Amino acid sequence: MTTSPADVDAIVRAAAKAAPVWRHATAADRSAWLRAAADALDTNADELVAIADEETRLGAARLTGEVARTTGQLRLFATVVEEGSYLELTIDDADAAATPPRPELRRMLTGVGPVAVFSASNFPFAFSVAGGDTASALASGNPVVVKAHSGHPRLSARTAEIVAAALSAAGAPDGSLGLVEGREAGNALVQHPLIKAAGFTGSVSGGRALFDLAAARPEPIPFYGELGSINPVVMTRAAVEARGEALAQGLVGSFTLGVGQFCTKPGVVFVPADAGFEDAVAAAVPTAAGGPLLTDRITAAFPDGLAHLEQDSSVSVVATGVEVDGVRPVALLTDARAVAERPEVLLEECFGPVTLLVRYDSEDELHAALAVVPGSLTATLHAEAGDDVAGTLELLQDRAGRVLFAGWPTGVAVTWSQQHGGPWPATTSLHTSVGATAIRRFLRPIAFQDAPEAMLPEPLRDASLAHLPHRRNGVLRVPHPGH
Repeated sequence: MTTSPADVDAIVRAAAKAAPVWRHATAADRSAWLRAAADALDTNADELVAIADEETRLGAARLTGEVARTTGQLRLFATVVEEGSYLELTIDDADAAATPPRPELRRMLTGVGPVAVFSASNFPFAFSVAGGDTASALASGNPVVVKAHSGHPRLSARTAEIVAAALSAAGAPDGSLGLVEGREAGNALVQHPLIKAAGFTGSVSGGRALFDLAAARPEPIPFYGELGSINPVVMTRAAVEARGEALAQGLVGSFTLGVGQFCTKPGVVFVPADAGFEDAVAAAVPTAAGGPLLTDRITAAFPDGLAHLEQDSSVSVVATGVEVDGVRPVALLTDARAVAERPEVLLEECFGPVTLLVRYDSEDELHAALAVVPGSLTATLHAEAGDDVAGTLELLQDRAGRVLFAGWPTGVAVTWSQQHGGPWPATTSLHTSVGATAIRRFLRPIAFQDAPEAMLPEPLRDASLAHLPHRRNGVLRVPHPGH
């Protein structure tokens, strides 16, 4: 089903009409609206999980946990709104004695206006209709129009219905959350002159096409896309010698989690040559199971992606797992010199349960290969206390938004400090799409000069500043709780 151009226009115009109400809503109202949406999703979780399982076959346990993550995100952003530091309130008092004389300036961040959100296939709740992009856009004071993903259309429609009704019942204006369906509708959405920003999670090709549309508009808009990521892992010889079997088990569990369809899957793993890590992986992979992939497009692309990797003369198969629904986990092996020479072949993201081990003989060889690794959401370093890894760490920091020193990158904590973004092609910007600062994507700065108190937005008035974090004349002021 495709939403007609006339309906897309009507839905966006309803969002634009609601935008001033969201922008000027008090923190108490806006946070209450977010919590009402979370409560409604929790109340209807059983129904939604059943629909999601029919459409995605991800399983009730995984989907139930994802609903909890989704409602947790909404409640986190309600807390962010109440806490207030996201507004970046900044005041410079007037000073007639300054040279030149200084006017009074009061600055804050404010919502940009209606936001388009494009749902992801692999997280039908947490990165979908009421996911992190929607939660952060609403929290920043903007209505949202979601483009539903074709992989779960019934779930998208029902989720939107539940959330829109909850927002309305809590007092939010009509048009707070809209839904459109179909690729043409998505293109029209990002090009609509009343849409002021867009968030996207999906493929490099799809995201790049929308990014280009957003940039080519008569009034270009920011497009926050999360696209492709191979999430490099580096293991030192000391780490493999100390805990190689555990590392192998952890790697296999991570690259097969969700049938390898997590954006943080460790897709390329640099291992010291002749340390035996390949053997440990070969022992762990055969018990790992495949499973159904999320969409027909992903199902068709997976064998093509494998073939693209395996056609390189340097690549061999380390081990394969249990085939389920035509999908079998695979661990492949190559060497660092081949990666440095042919990154366009060996460092292409393959969405599904596959990882590529890359043997390196020296630090120089490792660093030459890391130098051609594209931007990623994560990078992981497994080392021991005595290892000199400063140069390796510098390269990993240059290529990722989150660097791990233990564990595996699959699994993204939704917290104040989380960073889920990275250099291109991981994202089209340096902002995060997970965690409290995801709100920054959908805000713009505005300053008021010599404004009468009654003309100021409520957060910039002195009565509000008494209990909100702010900076005044260069001094950071954090009111004590209860003040």
